[in-house]
Amino acid sequence: PSPFAVEAVKQAAREMHLYPDGAAFELRRALSEHHGVPMEQIVAGDGSDELIHMLGLSLLGSEDDEVVMGEPSFVRYAAAAYLAPSRLIKVPLDAEQRHDLPAMAKAFSGRTKLVFIANPNNPTGTAVTRAELERFIDQLPPQATLVLDEAYHEFASAYFADYPSSQDYLSRGNVVGLRTFSKAYGLAGLRVGFGFFPEWLSDAVERTRAPFNVNSLAQFAGIAALKDVAHLRKTLEGTRRGIDRLTAAFEHVGARVPPSYANFVWADLGQPSRPVYEALLEKGVIVRPGDVLGNANALRVSVGTDEEMDVFEQAFFSVLKEAVAR
Repeated sequence: PSPFAVEAVKQAAREMHLYPDGAAFELRRALSEHHGVPMEQIVAGDGSDELIHMLGLSLLGSEDDEVVMGEPSFVRYAAAAYLAPSRLIKVPLDAEQRHDLPAMAKAFSGRTKLVFIANPNNPTGTAVTRAELERFIDQLPPQATLVLDEAYHEFASAYFADYPSSQDYLSRGNVVGLRTFSKAYGLAGLRVGFGFFPEWLSDAVERTRAPFNVNSLAQFAGIAALKDVAHLRKTLEGTRRGIDRLTAAFEHVGARVPPSYANFVWADLGQPSRPVYEALLEKGVIVRPGDVLGNANALRVSVGTDEEMDVFEQAFFSVLKEAVAR
């Protein structure tokens, strides 16, 4: 995390006996100034996970309602449908491991209420372009809301020249953008996310949240992190180097790696990844096995510090060498 954020938490800790600002007023004001979105269209959450849950509470009210998402993609979208409960429609990614937007549009019906697109996608790191997204938005049914989960926005906007932003589509009234401080800003342990909403929906979503859902330390850390432009730039540069390094390591052993615009890579090993995952775990390296993410042959590996990357590479090549020896 930014040293600014760490110092803000130290200062805020002196007042941890006080309840946080339930409206997250100062945080939302800082976000409004930073992103140029009116405060009344910004909702803060206990991570973007909570915002996804609140969208389900606000917009899904019947077992006949439908939620459309890519597969594989972030599991919290499915949870929103299951908890309603509503009908979940999963549309497989295309051959390039990207959201298949034409196929998703074909899945729309008069009962479609929520559509989720993670851009970049989690777990594949792939992204859709501005033109592709705009064609897709034009095909949304009138009763549907598109949720653009932009948890990795900072990375993608720096790496991908044709990356679209949810902010450009808020005026349409049927598009939501979700962001987080957990990734590029390094505040995952504090759980603070935020979203850009059409005004009619921000009011509805606010009514579903728990009191004091974003704690004081998270609010002050988020405000401070926004100010540290140099730290964010350093994070983005280090992450890009890490993406290149992980990609090279996987391609060296013949794995297929789609271009990633996030802070992780998704590598198809061409064989079940569970044994590799378990062997890495025994060496103290934790990655994500593909069998729980929609592709049993894949591993998802996050970028770490240079030292952590050294540990991963050593363990990974050692595991593969041991497998060949057996």
